Amino acid sequence: MKNKIKAVIFDMDGVLIDAREWHYHALNRALQLFGMPIDYEQHLRRFDGLPTKEKLLTLHKEQNLPLKLFKFIDQLKQKYTLEIVETSCHPQFQHEYLLSRLSQDGYKLAVASNSIKKTIEVMLSKANIIDYFDFYLSNQDVVKSKPSPDIYVKAISRLELLPSECLIVEDNDNGIKAAIASGAHVLTVRKIEEVNYTNIISKISSLEGTLC
Repeated sequence: MKNKIKAVIFDMDGVLIDAREWHYHALNRALQLFGMPIDYEQHLRRFDGLPTKEKLLTLHKEQNLPLKLFKFIDQLKQKYTLEIVETSCHPQFQHEYLLSRLSQDGYKLAVASNSIKKTIEVMLSKANIIDYFDFYLSNQDVVKSKPSPDIYVKAISRLELLPSECLIVEDNDNGIKAAIASGAHVLTVRKIEEVNYTNIISKISSLEGTLC
């Protein structure tokens, strides 16, 4: 069999951690101090999956948010995010089972997220799944964040595999674009409940059936 799937790379927010709304509420709480909240539908349509700094750049261009406020707003947003994580992030059986089975099956596992390193560490630790991964990459590990494929290209290189030997699990448009551009196989999910052992093994089996 040629190019058997050997690794699964996960996005984090909306895939392993149900944190999409956490990021929205944390950023909005900070932006409201300056009278520039983001509408939720606008967030889903334009900002979902992007790093905070890119969201702020868009607000700078479109609503004249001062550049000098970026660092302060970003710090507030991270503070508010971690406050939410402390109370809302809990272990999920389906993900602990998924990762333990994939690890037992011999797959290499990694996380590639547009979040910053500290947020990734706290969320994965609170969810009790951080020890399943060979490594994790944050937006601080690449020059260009998703939708650029750089973070997935770097993850695949670090795994010492070919793109065709990797399956990426993604949930939002920016991440999906990045995953496709990396050359790896992609499993698109729309809700966190879809990230389970049955769906991932089914996808791998389907792919390997076409790679013979």
